[in-house]
Amino acid sequence: MTDDTDANPPHAPAPTRRALFRGLAAGALAAGSAALLPGHVAAKAPVSAGPAPAFFRRKIGDIELVGLLDGYLAFDQPTLLALTAKASLEAVQPLNERAFVPPSGKIAMPINAYLLNTGDKLILVDTGCADKFGPTAGSVPAALAAAGVDPSQIDMIILTHAHPDHVGGLISPAGGALFPNAELVMTEDEAKFWADPATRTRLPESQKGMVDIAAAALKPYAARTRLIGNAADVVPGISSYALPGHTPGHTGYRVSSGSEQLLIFGDATAVPEWLFDRPDWSLAFDVDPETTIATRKKMLDMVVADRMLVAGMHMPFPGLGHVASAGAAYRFVQAPWVVVV
Repeated sequence: MTDDTDANPPHAPAPTRRALFRGLAAGALAAGSAALLPGHVAAKAPVSAGPAPAFFRRKIGDIELVGLLDGYLAFDQPTLLALTAKASLEAVQPLNERAFVPPSGKIAMPINAYLLNTGDKLILVDTGCADKFGPTAGSVPAALAAAGVDPSQIDMIILTHAHPDHVGGLISPAGGALFPNAELVMTEDEAKFWADPATRTRLPESQKGMVDIAAAALKPYAARTRLIGNAADVVPGISSYALPGHTPGHTGYRVSSGSEQLLIFGDATAVPEWLFDRPDWSLAFDVDPETTIATRKKMLDMVVADRMLVAGMHMPFPGLGHVASAGAAYRFVQAPWVVVV
């Protein structure tokens, strides 16, 4: 039975090349004429000052992954250099050239979060930073809405760690839980670190306020928080993967379904313009720099060997890709948006 809506039913003759070109020419002439008609006005609109809500869907076996763009943080290069141990202007110049970063240009650090739909649960991995870092970030709620998801539908939130750009979005501007029905899951080591009074003393002066942000974000979920260990099964198909150093309890999450695997590695590496080439560098936000470096190299070697798909909270949105080795360095390869099987 032939579908009446078929634009080219089997009995319809194929258009000739001459007819195609004649149609294209007529269309172009009509478009050009429209611009000359009386009353035609060029469209004008204000330039947007912040990121638009953005989401990206991809399947990992039977699990649907939705990448969510929270926005970005922009660092001028002198500031980022000062925050990067062992880095120098001479060392980053060739890295910037390779990444097409202008010498005086800022480096944007994307902030990503991920929604996992297992079929039984909607699980949010990190929440973005809400209003903690200005107008260029805080778009996870808008991205969820664009993807057709209301915060009340989220069943579980799993945290890579409790830095402000990962937990700030847990709460509303009034300080209440933004996700009223979600269980909060994090590692025991991470919870212990932020609850320890000594943490404030341990952090540099510029970072002490992060303790207060973490406490305020985690408090509304205290009665529904589940603490897990390393290599723990969160739900079937999703397990924790210890990545200590950035914070003591910093963790990734391995997503497995069928023959496919993904490692969401949080902040185990960031600033892809620099740190894939120089994995021995660390950032001022790394609580234990030497452990961070060792963890990063071990993780990168594993995903290279296993050809595993990875996702990072500060990789170019949607943050999905693979890692290739390049001698003592590594290379991040953005995953194709369409996978043909």
